Amino acid sequence: MSSFFASPRFLHRVMAIDAASCAATGTLQVGLTDTLARLTGLPAGLLLGTGLFLLAYAAAAAAMARAATPPRMLIGLVAIGNFGWAAACAALLASGLFAVTSLGMAWVIAQAVTVVLLAEAQWMGLRATRMPANTATV
Repeated sequence: MSSFFASPRFLHRVMAIDAASCAATGTLQVGLTDTLARLTGLPAGLLLGTGLFLLAYAAAAAAMARAATPPRMLIGLVAIGNFGWAAACAALLASGLFAVTSLGMAWVIAQAVTVVLLAEAQWMGLRATRMPANTATV
């Protein structure tokens, strides 16, 4: 595994990037709910609800990024959640429930791609920094 992913600060940085991207997206979705709904074809309630969730999540991810020791189990759950968010984005677009515009498709696809990249980085960081079973301290 590359030493880049095993760097002591790698998981901190990935979680900080995750927090920043969620804070930015959440802020846009909460602050510009009606405008985004009109431009994307996504329901205002969906944009507002997910925007509020993203803001709360951003605070939790920022706390994980600042922790002296990365909370490995929580970061693993975050990675799983990020993969879930991407799957939900794909399901939303595939469902055809909403008349999503081209900009709306780009908005949803950008979120899906971002969270998959973050989840992959989180997994790689967790794998690169795990303690081998035979070197565990008693």
